[in-house]
Amino acid sequence: MTDNREEVRRLVEAIEAFEAIEDDEACAKAVSEALAQWPDHHSKLRALRQRRVQALKAQGKTWAEIGELLGGITAARAQQIGAGLSGATRKKKGQADG
Repeated sequence: MTDNREEVRRLVEAIEAFEAIEDDEACAKAVSEALAQWPDHHSKLRALRQRRVQALKAQGKTWAEIGELLGGITAARAQQIGAGLSGATRKKKGQADG
């Protein structure tokens, strides 16, 4: 994805800023602090994506169109995102079915 949105670019730059910290102790501490907060932010991003995918579907887009919009994923995966199923959820469900 070469046409990264400003928000994505800023997130990548923030991660690269950790790599630029020369002091090992300071870098390890800063990364640890960010990782400690990541689960909450990860959940927020997943929920936001799910809501927006559901809104796209409600606007009449097909799952295939939504999948393409999300970077060329399958229609089935786009539908799973709309339903709130993560990779981990899908794997657990598949293991329970097996």
